[in-house]
Amino acid sequence: MEQTNWSPEHSDALRKHLAERLTFSAIVKAINLKFRTAYTRNAAIGRAKRMGLAGSDRPQPLLQAKPPRLEKIIKPRPVEPGSAALRWPTPPLKAQELPKLRCAEVEPRHLSLIELERGDCHYPYGGDEEGEAITFCGHPRRPGSSYCAPHFHLSRNPVAPPEREFTAVWLRIVETA
Repeated sequence: MEQTNWSPEHSDALRKHLAERLTFSAIVKAINLKFRTAYTRNAAIGRAKRMGLAGSDRPQPLLQAKPPRLEKIIKPRPVEPGSAALRWPTPPLKAQELPKLRCAEVEPRHLSLIELERGDCHYPYGGDEEGEAITFCGHPRRPGSSYCAPHFHLSRNPVAPPEREFTAVWLRIVETA
């Protein structure tokens, strides 16, 4: 915290304005204007407390009148529990057909995470139920992917065109250079 050293003239002005029952905001504006200082409202409050001038006898700012409560404007009508006035309309629930899951035409090896080796497919199986173990495919994975070729294609959008081989792109780049 920055230590403020109030000069005696500033303290006297604070004491005078407090006697006039001004708010601390008004006091700070007057002192800053008169002495060309940059005191804050909190600095004036702290100084007044240290001088023993800030107490509970200070006038409190007038509180704005509270808006009238809704019950005074509109008289509530008693409503029976379970009546239609309390319920939101709920849409009828229709039985939905579960989506058909896509499967890869590969029989997974069901390896645990510890059993997986560097070049094995990381496609997960299981873990759907509480406490069910998660296993992984474990077949040799496709270069540049974490999955084997069938799982790689399964994880991509089936409508999208298949990826082009990167070697053809490199050949085109080399030919243009």
